[in-house]
Amino acid sequence: MRRLRIWLGLLGLLLVLVLAGFVAWASIPSSPMPEALTALQSDAQVEVETEPWLIFHPTGREPSVGLILYPGGRVDPRAYAPAAHAIAAQGYLIVIVPMPLHLAVFGAERASQVQAAFPEVRHWAIGGHSLGGAMAARFAYRHPGTVKGLVLWAAYPAASDDLSSQNLAVTSIYGTQDGLATGEKVAASRPLLPADTRWVAIEGGNHAQFGWYGPQQGDNPATVSREVQQQQVVAATLDLLAQLEE
Repeated sequence: MRRLRIWLGLLGLLLVLVLAGFVAWASIPSSPMPEALTALQSDAQVEVETEPWLIFHPTGREPSVGLILYPGGRVDPRAYAPAAHAIAAQGYLIVIVPMPLHLAVFGAERASQVQAAFPEVRHWAIGGHSLGGAMAARFAYRHPGTVKGLVLWAAYPAASDDLSSQNLAVTSIYGTQDGLATGEKVAASRPLLPADTRWVAIEGGNHAQFGWYGPQQGDNPATVSREVQQQQVVAATLDLLAQLEE
């Protein structure tokens, strides 16, 4: 019995150390670039709030279409501020949702809180980058009809989240140089998405340039600038939101 107690104590200590290591690892996200921090400032076109979420509201308008955006895994949500600012400037409400431990898998249901906070928005889209996109797809799968659109930035749904039969406007945007959400992985998700899904390939784009947070382990070097890739991401996302507005 004494040996058993010792072994159980050691096992418990090991689990505590593993958990502490995981929390420490997840709590240190990729830092936003200076361009991202600049985009958090309000201007003549967009009003920005940073609590309780990162909220980008077009100045002087009451948007009927909104986009809820989930960040990529271990990426500071502020890294997506430039794209959110640019989209909001065209008349849409954009809400970037921070996640527990910077991992959207622990906060996939948070979109419901955003929707409740903005009852004036009639049509919602949800989307995200990488893990954030997968969890956005999970929300759409679990809450059919509550969102009208889904935009995937270098992301694809899990095999258990089959959206192929849902009445959902979907755009999947991916980079041809992406070393993480590769073209093969994105293509394999086609049976899980509606037949009329729009597929947008960014030639030379990689994984990290969907945000403003620097390079990412396992990714490939991009052959286009971050500015060019961001312009294409914003344009394709705006096309999806315009469908909902119509």
